[in-house]
Amino acid sequence: MNLIEELRWRGMLHDFMPGTEEQLASGMTTGYIGFDPTASSLHIGNLATIMLLVHLQRAGHKPVALVGGATGMIGDPSGKSAERNLLDENTLRANQESIKVQLEKFLDFNAGTNSAEIVNNYDWFKEFSFLGFLREVGKHLTVNYMMAKDSVKKRISADEDGDRAEGLSFTEFTYQLIQGYDFYHLYKNKGVKLQMGASDQWGNITTGTELIRRMDGGKAYALVGKLVTKSDGTKFGKSEGGNIWLDATLTSPYKFYQFWLNLSDEEAEKLIKVYTLLPQDEIERLTEEHKQAPHLRVLQKALAKEVTIRVHSEEDYLAAIEASEILFGKGDLETLKGLKEEILLSVFEGVPQIEVSKSAYAEAPGISDLLSDLTSGQIFESKGEAKRMIKNGGVSVNRQKVQNPDEPVNYELLQDKYLVVQKGKKNYYLVKVN
Repeated sequence: MNLIEELRWRGMLHDFMPGTEEQLASGMTTGYIGFDPTASSLHIGNLATIMLLVHLQRAGHKPVALVGGATGMIGDPSGKSAERNLLDENTLRANQESIKVQLEKFLDFNAGTNSAEIVNNYDWFKEFSFLGFLREVGKHLTVNYMMAKDSVKKRISADEDGDRAEGLSFTEFTYQLIQGYDFYHLYKNKGVKLQMGASDQWGNITTGTELIRRMDGGKAYALVGKLVTKSDGTKFGKSEGGNIWLDATLTSPYKFYQFWLNLSDEEAEKLIKVYTLLPQDEIERLTEEHKQAPHLRVLQKALAKEVTIRVHSEEDYLAAIEASEILFGKGDLETLKGLKEEILLSVFEGVPQIEVSKSAYAEAPGISDLLSDLTSGQIFESKGEAKRMIKNGGVSVNRQKVQNPDEPVNYELLQDKYLVVQKGKKNYYLVKVN
């Protein structure tokens, strides 16, 4: 597989230095990407960058993932409008371990000569003194060279409206020099000749190639992928609730699956090439099938399936499908009973949640009382209104139609604490008995 051609047809290639293609064609090349451990999990914006390493390894080359224990203490100014808060070493180390686990789901660490490898730049920076770094590294690049980088210029110049610039601390200004030294260290000690990343990393990466040239007279290369953006041009990877994380405790598999399922047709057609390993003929077939019947959301379903299984598991994917069916009226009591509590709460996130004490629930005269007085009128304002709608067949509890407005309250509680009440076709309520 030709890496450049593979990335090009997938719409993932933004730019690369002259000579990169020849280097890749000359034999197995070791390439790396750095990941910033400023959070306990990577998100789907990072996943697009991970896929660059995946394709590098599939093309027969050796991928190295650098988890930036040292650079994470500083913060990369690229793409940032303000300096961020710095984390302590213990938090960074915990984040690094979490990220390693996530990377292991995508890269093969037992592939022989091109097995993936994870490194931590804190290992070579922890004994580096400030004066030592200035003498050995800092003297090789001019301030003029560093100031010319877009990530620096954007932070120190006023914006188009004439507002005062946020400014750039010396700490962040040195980031490109430290990242550049990472490349030099890996070049010298692990034979790394290629650094990859998103397009906003171009300045930092080329600083590394320049440092290798000046410090060692060596030749190294850069390749950057396109920044993945939404159809409106904004940064991809966030929903209204924030980042879409790869960690199931931060973004549930259900919400993760739903994110991909709800992409626009334009986004799905573009991103199925970026986030899956489906071959070109299969993607073309799915695209054509989708165009014939867009309402079936063939592309979105294929993309959501591939990514959810890869990031989480097939079991989580199947559970997400079952959970999705519930809001469309296709799930039954057994489906609800089979949902884990976190998935149940994800499905009904945003619907009114009403708490009822165990004693009040046990003493409820009938279902009409529970759905009116005992739930403080949040479902039905009066017992009479509840009775009328039940008689008209418009009320369900745990996906079972309520037949009698006076029937006793003896429903099986989901997870020993929840009832799902449906009023009409679209109004849901989650009653929590505690």
